[in-house]
Amino acid sequence: MATLGKIARRTFLFGAAAIAGGVAFGYYKYSQPFENPLKKNLAPGEGTLNAYLKIAPDNRMTVIVPRAEMGQGVTTTLAALVAEELEVRLDQLTVEHGPAAPAYYNSAALVEGAPVPRFDQGLFADTLRGTMAVFSKLVALQFTGGSSSTIDAYEPMRRAGATAREMLKAAAAKRFGTQAANLKTAEGTITDTATGKTVTYGEIAAEAARLAPPEDIALKPRTAWTILGKPQPRTDMRAKVTGAPVYGVDVSLPGLLHATIRMAPLPGQRMTSFDPAEARKMRGVVKVVEIDSPFGHGFGVIADNTWRAFQAADAVSVAWSPPASIPDAKNVFATLAEAFETETPFSLRTLGDPVSAMAAAAPGTVYEAEYRVPHLAHAPMEPMNATAQYKDGLLTVWAPNQSPSVVQMIGSRIAGVSAQDVVVHTTMLGGGFGRRLEPDFSDYAIRLALAAEGKPVKVIWTREEDMGHGVYRPAALARYRAAVDKDGMPVAITGSLASQSVIAGMAGRIAPSIPIAGPDNTMLDGAYNQPYAFANHRIEARKVDLPVPVGSWRSVGYSFNAFMQESFLDEVAEKGGLDPLELRRRLLADNPAALGVINRAAEMAGWGQPLAEGRARGLAYNLSFGTHVAEIVEVSGDAANGIRVEKVWCAADPGIVLDPGIFKAQLMSGILFGLSAAMFQEVTWGPDGVEQLNFGDYPALRINQSPQVEIALLEQSPFMGGAGEPGTPPSMPALANAVARLTGQRLRELPLSKAVAFA
Repeated sequence: MATLGKIARRTFLFGAAAIAGGVAFGYYKYSQPFENPLKKNLAPGEGTLNAYLKIAPDNRMTVIVPRAEMGQGVTTTLAALVAEELEVRLDQLTVEHGPAAPAYYNSAALVEGAPVPRFDQGLFADTLRGTMAVFSKLVALQFTGGSSSTIDAYEPMRRAGATAREMLKAAAAKRFGTQAANLKTAEGTITDTATGKTVTYGEIAAEAARLAPPEDIALKPRTAWTILGKPQPRTDMRAKVTGAPVYGVDVSLPGLLHATIRMAPLPGQRMTSFDPAEARKMRGVVKVVEIDSPFGHGFGVIADNTWRAFQAADAVSVAWSPPASIPDAKNVFATLAEAFETETPFSLRTLGDPVSAMAAAAPGTVYEAEYRVPHLAHAPMEPMNATAQYKDGLLTVWAPNQSPSVVQMIGSRIAGVSAQDVVVHTTMLGGGFGRRLEPDFSDYAIRLALAAEGKPVKVIWTREEDMGHGVYRPAALARYRAAVDKDGMPVAITGSLASQSVIAGMAGRIAPSIPIAGPDNTMLDGAYNQPYAFANHRIEARKVDLPVPVGSWRSVGYSFNAFMQESFLDEVAEKGGLDPLELRRRLLADNPAALGVINRAAEMAGWGQPLAEGRARGLAYNLSFGTHVAEIVEVSGDAANGIRVEKVWCAADPGIVLDPGIFKAQLMSGILFGLSAAMFQEVTWGPDGVEQLNFGDYPALRINQSPQVEIALLEQSPFMGGAGEPGTPPSMPALANAVARLTGQRLRELPLSKAVAFA
């Protein structure tokens, strides 16, 4: 990780549509395979055939799933990729996350995140994706995000299973004195079909590990799959339902100390003084430590249990510097509005000539609308936490994190040791949603561990500290215009967005030495890169500096751009006298996968059939993270007595479905996550900091409020998509469109509860 800044400074503007030179300079490094990190810590007799698999003599097989399990089922689906080709049952595999290592870098997240539409298969787009693939290996970041886990693992983990199978067969053939073609494999056993002799994988693994892996190997066609493509029992389910200690908050070690932190309540504030005298007198308190980090300024309390640390933190007398400004909603949206006059816009794609088309529009055919969305918190159920120990020059971190590479990097920087002397154990995550890409909770634990004289320290934040010191989904303001022809179709659509840059914010905190310039495509995701066949279309964005730390939130820019553009399309349909479904059908006629999901959703819901009085439906479509999703939301009630979300129909096409049960569960999760945000959620600041500090004032959908959700999966798309985030973006505009039809009131600001009540 020490090379990250070096490579990044020389070769790229992250988030820009250009990656400067530099690729050739790194090609030699790119062409070299990474070392198998499993070789360093094998048990006696254990063999490793590649970075994803190790096999013990007793036939215990361990598959390495190098992506964080945060409820999305990745430990099941990625293990199934290996099991399918290794020809073992899924329940024969033990799953481990594995170490932080370059071998587990995430290529798909960067390739799929290239600033070109996913459906664009042109030369420039393909070249840019190829460049990003090279770059991803050069920086070798291991992280979980961008709904990329299955896409990234689809080829390498199947190949790992197939390669291991053939190496085991080659070793068995040598032992039996026969040809590998005479052997068959099943459930961890190799059988000589001529003699009936058998050997288990475990009995032959050490010999197989000494062989050279085959260079060319054929993977099973989909028609031969026996595990993939079918719902599988979750590998993580038993541990979770029996309360096994699998999460970060469950970490227990000999001599463990416990701690919590208190950081400055407003961005940019610093501690001007603090008096820990009363806290130090309290029972069980070990130490009170000042924390001065790129992520904040404050203090931590180390004690013999978490509750005593919480109580002692409350007893510390502290004074904070006056804030430079308070990012209350009025100031936030005033600043965003001002950016339309002061900041230079950027755009990533222009169709036709929207300026000329708009200028030529007939009087009375141009429509405008403004949309607002607030800052949002991630609010995972498990609060931020991490455990760290620094002893004898070795730093060890146990954390529910989404980026072991980043934890290793900041650990090296803080402790002043090499990255090789930083060991990262990734536990299961009690929710992530992008929040745990940030290393602040690991940073604070490491700093407190350095003061603990070799003892491990587990740091748990209070819920209030968690909610008040997150990184937030940016607030955004957008202005849309459309010109409509005599048939009600849009002749031109333009949009202008003002918001903060997530990429600049994250990079500034994690790797401040990397210069970040140029466009940030995440600001426009969900608007510029949709397959609508607009004749004239352009969406632009303006970067705005606000005193609020922002980061990745489930679906990032798609979460607000889908709300804005899909809401506006419904308004355009209404102005033009068209059914919203018909408008989208015409605009998506040239994209079979997109057309397929809106037609399937409409068929499921019975779109166009008469509804009972007091009911209405809204439709929205979005292509995000490679998956086409259409959703229809049905609501009932009225604005006076409360609106109820009755049902959601969702059709999705990710190209390939590896586990339909898990994929549907992820879509449902994303839908409910998005509906919660659209209905209720916002983060605001007052003089004392964030005003929503627990679930009482930052509510999510309760069970009695949750709608029925019906999901259909299609596999017509020519590319593979993700599952974790694509359900979220269309849920918000589909709900807003349904509420507009029900009440006759078009709401252009989230959360909708600012204007209507929900039952």
